[in-house]
Amino acid sequence: MAMAPAARQRPYKLPESVLVVIHTAALEVLLIRRTGGDGHWQSVTGSKDFPEEPYDATARREVAEETGIDAQAPGCQLTDWALENVYDIWPQWLHRYAPGVVRNRERVFGLRVPSGTPVVLNPREHDAYQWLPWQHAADMCFSASNAEACLLLPRFAAAASSNLNRSR
Repeated sequence: MAMAPAARQRPYKLPESVLVVIHTAALEVLLIRRTGGDGHWQSVTGSKDFPEEPYDATARREVAEETGIDAQAPGCQLTDWALENVYDIWPQWLHRYAPGVVRNRERVFGLRVPSGTPVVLNPREHDAYQWLPWQHAADMCFSASNAEACLLLPRFAAAASSNLNRSR
């Protein structure tokens, strides 16, 4: 008697995610290294948990899960850059998505944190971190969209600071 294939244990990932560039006022960028031997350095990334989850909620959740940083703590400022990247999902990751899903939409955020903010990595996802000047961080990112976001940081950080000063 043939056995049915094992049921999928986890739900499929949604093809809607966030990229969060965590940085200080001095434009030092936090990069975290993925576990698993690929050695890829990146900013915080992650998918929505459910379709209706707001992107800013996804960003706050992923930052907390991956770095231990509370994006709503005093001195922190999460900014939606209103940029989206759409890209092909790498073939080795397609099995995580529903059949037929081949592209992901990624919303970009910046998170300014106070200098010296402690980082506590989730060891299942990342095994090292470093703070780097924004240009050097861009050079270290394995993802082109992540590198581009680091290069855009001075413009978006200045706009966020200007908006913060106007609201006071």
